[in-house]
Amino acid sequence: MTRSRVQGEDTDGGATAAPEREEAVRGDGDNGVKDIKGDIKGESESEAEGDTEHAPEGPRPRRRRRVLRWTAVVLAVVLAGTAGAGYLYYEHLNDNIKQDTLNLGDSKVAAPTPNAAGQTPLNILVIGSDARDSKENQQLGGARETFGSTPLADVQMLVHLSADRSNMSVVSMPRDTLLEIPRCTDPEDGEVYPASEGRVMANQSLGHGGPGCAVATWQELTGIHIDHFVMVDFAGVVSMADAVGGVPVCVDANIHSRDGSGHGSGLKLAKGTHPVKGEQALQWLRTRYGFEDGSDLARAKAQHMYLNSMVRVLRENATLSSPNKLRRLAEEATAALTVDPGLDSVKKLYDLSDELREVKPERITMTTMPNRYVGARVEPTEDAEQLFRLVREDIALDGRDKKKPDAEPQPPADPAAPDAELAVQVRNGTHTDESGTAPGRASTIAGLLVERGFTKAVADPSVLPSEKRTVIRYPSADLEGDARRVAKALGIPASSVKRSTDVSGVTLVVGADWREGTAYKAPGSDDRTPESAEALNGADDSACMHVNPGFTWS
Repeated sequence: MTRSRVQGEDTDGGATAAPEREEAVRGDGDNGVKDIKGDIKGESESEAEGDTEHAPEGPRPRRRRRVLRWTAVVLAVVLAGTAGAGYLYYEHLNDNIKQDTLNLGDSKVAAPTPNAAGQTPLNILVIGSDARDSKENQQLGGARETFGSTPLADVQMLVHLSADRSNMSVVSMPRDTLLEIPRCTDPEDGEVYPASEGRVMANQSLGHGGPGCAVATWQELTGIHIDHFVMVDFAGVVSMADAVGGVPVCVDANIHSRDGSGHGSGLKLAKGTHPVKGEQALQWLRTRYGFEDGSDLARAKAQHMYLNSMVRVLRENATLSSPNKLRRLAEEATAALTVDPGLDSVKKLYDLSDELREVKPERITMTTMPNRYVGARVEPTEDAEQLFRLVREDIALDGRDKKKPDAEPQPPADPAAPDAELAVQVRNGTHTDESGTAPGRASTIAGLLVERGFTKAVADPSVLPSEKRTVIRYPSADLEGDARRVAKALGIPASSVKRSTDVSGVTLVVGADWREGTAYKAPGSDDRTPESAEALNGADDSACMHVNPGFTWS
């Protein structure tokens, strides 16, 4: 896979594909393959998406989040688009699929611990690349001046399948989220991309060696172990939209997505619910001007609605009756994908889609990472960390999980040393953006430990981390007993004792939940999905996009 090193920008390629463009992308449906092997059965799903538009000028403040350009189509392919393909030209389709290294970063996140039944969650990062490295990609994406430039990860969406396979959570990240990209090494040529100096836009991670750097960046930000990635580009998207015969979408007023300067997707629909497919589906997924406040958050909401509707359609009509349609879908879907080695065959993709299809629509929850503006960009909020924690702990975002009692931890391999011999470093991690740092907390708690017999406890004023909750870390198994002893002496729960190579000895970080006093009271566990994540349930067939009055017609 060849990657250009020139950075490109994202502009509107026009509202409607020209007839010759559509023909070039879709082909004749045959692709030079003459045989059909075996029965043709299975689900398939599809959708289309295009590029973002120029922001219109005017006095009204504009929100410029550009997110989830191919949300629906990519998840469609992962969920079921390859299922039917498992019976078609197996080796030929396998050759279509491109692969790349899963993780290009230096640090790894440990896989989650299996549940009592031995099951583990599955996390898949879905990436939409804006690559314009072919005539088809460039025509669909527009921005002719960026042909061949370094692709950007304009769609980044984490799909979390619960350990028991009962529910699915989807977390979308705005493309202009500010974060730190870790050091990544390109597997093709060994080029090392140093860690970013400060925060940069999240979509740049793809240009630091490939999709594996986007995976590394997500893991650094969220602490979530990622098992696989699936990446798709412009090509093949439009041609997959007709396979299911249309997806119902709803608008609460007549809409025409076109402003006075000609910007917009060109979508034109009458008030009510209508099935969209082909070019019209592409317009729906691209539309920003005309939906709500004209921001990319509104576009993401429309994409979530489309995806949920499509999943329902697939479940109602799970078999494609036309071999030609299925063949074309299989060709386009496999050719459009880049995956990690763990998903590099039709069989592996089929097995994955089989697992994902077990989840009923009412147990699918679509969310957007909670964020706030920093100038023209955005950054994660405290609610984002809450959302990430729910995913890490495999807690369903629809709130329907039964509360699991905290498991009693196994006793440590090595018992604790006598209190007077137990060395403890105490750090002040009380800083929050709202309240700053509570002064003197490390000294106060170190003094408390000394009073209780831990005479080697000392405050470490040189490190000022930021921790939402108080935590005790230890570097190796032989110090676990010591760490638990300190926790018990202060009333800190065993669940807040963590093994970490970031410390050299038992280290207590006083968190923002203990900004005053000497008696620690563990905060209640809030397992609710933050309202700012704007969760949408997969079974909600009443959702309807609000049309901005400036983009309606009569």
